[in-house]
Amino acid sequence: MSQAFEVEGGRRLNGELVPQGAKNEALQILCAVLLTPEKVVIENVPDIVDVNKLIDLLEFLGVDVDRSKAAEGTFIFESKNVEVDKLNSPDFKKKGAALRGSIMIVGPLLARYGKGYIPKPGGDKIGRRRLDTHFIGFQNLGAKFTYEEGDEFYKVESPKLQGAYMHLDEASVTGTANIVMAAVLAQGKTTIYNAACEPYLQQLCKMLVRMGAKIEGIGSNLLHIEGVDSLGGTTHRMLPDMIEIGSFIGLAAMTQSEITIKDVSYENLGIIPDTFKRLGIQMERRGDDIYIPAQEYYEIDTFIDGSILTVADQIWPGFTPDLLSIVLVTATQAKGNVLIHQKMFESRLFFVDKLIDMGAQIILCDPHRASVMGLGRSYQLKGIKMTSPDIRAGVALLIAAMSAKGTSVIDNIEQIDRGYQRIDQRLNAIGANIKRV
Repeated sequence: MSQAFEVEGGRRLNGELVPQGAKNEALQILCAVLLTPEKVVIENVPDIVDVNKLIDLLEFLGVDVDRSKAAEGTFIFESKNVEVDKLNSPDFKKKGAALRGSIMIVGPLLARYGKGYIPKPGGDKIGRRRLDTHFIGFQNLGAKFTYEEGDEFYKVESPKLQGAYMHLDEASVTGTANIVMAAVLAQGKTTIYNAACEPYLQQLCKMLVRMGAKIEGIGSNLLHIEGVDSLGGTTHRMLPDMIEIGSFIGLAAMTQSEITIKDVSYENLGIIPDTFKRLGIQMERRGDDIYIPAQEYYEIDTFIDGSILTVADQIWPGFTPDLLSIVLVTATQAKGNVLIHQKMFESRLFFVDKLIDMGAQIILCDPHRASVMGLGRSYQLKGIKMTSPDIRAGVALLIAAMSAKGTSVIDNIEQIDRGYQRIDQRLNAIGANIKRV
């Protein structure tokens, strides 16, 4: 049964929000438990659909999962008795296809067991997301790649991986993570150039080093990995989710709310705070918290020569593509104009038609660019019925609905639940009125 949010708009919120553990980090870190037979303790695991599906998949493969501390988001994983034969089962094909993050079990399985299989993964409808980088990387390490077209099933096999030099065709985060997890147990030295260097990937590398891996260049786009024979257990705590933190900044501005976002790991936010400041949003760093005062209105900056501000996604340390939907919706009530340029995914801006229906002034120039003419609060968005196409657009629409006049209904909120932990309960606790129906 599909669920929807019924949102009463126009309410100002007041209070503290604690960000969840990072979704995009969790998907990498959880796959890394397959690299060792020893116990791995992971803290601050977000309770969201995509992460829970991945934990179920690991359990299905024979990983022992102790949830005794799961109330605090702490899990203990032990991959002593992984049943590699299950990779051929129909159940595995079904479970693996249910989420995109499952692709990252391939590297660890290949490194430790000599084979890694995965069905074509599902996930967001935000445009093409190719997997070439992953499999070319495995082939560079000496693995044999086969694709079964009828089943849409990918296989890589190798009795023993060999270190190699490789220059990735794109700085794919999941691709880099997958190749790193394979290379740490390969023979000899692997060099990865044009590696992704997101904080979440740095977290993965630091965790692997604590497990006994030899990795140099962490935080840069040039990684050197010296293969080791085996890895041991460790304890790892996940960073707070930077996408959720950015979403809360946009939410505070749009709803004219006074909000403190707690424990944000500020040094790992990159240019996220500065990008929102360029939209005119005031905020103050207080220790490791971000305080956002209630603002009557906010004005978009221009470039130094007076030309229109452009916010575009870049590979890290540039601005993350996952927050462009939030920047776009936040700009609709700012004073001034901004061009949003979404380079990575060609279907991610298609949700703007819902915002236009609510009264926003946006021109969708093409699948990658939208020009937003901020209303400067001269006109309040109006509540409508709409559907969430993907995780980030879902939250952007939720923010729009919370700032709108009247009641909105958002269908297909399973998309929001995939990436945001009990978002309705947490926002209702500081003054929102969101009902699950």
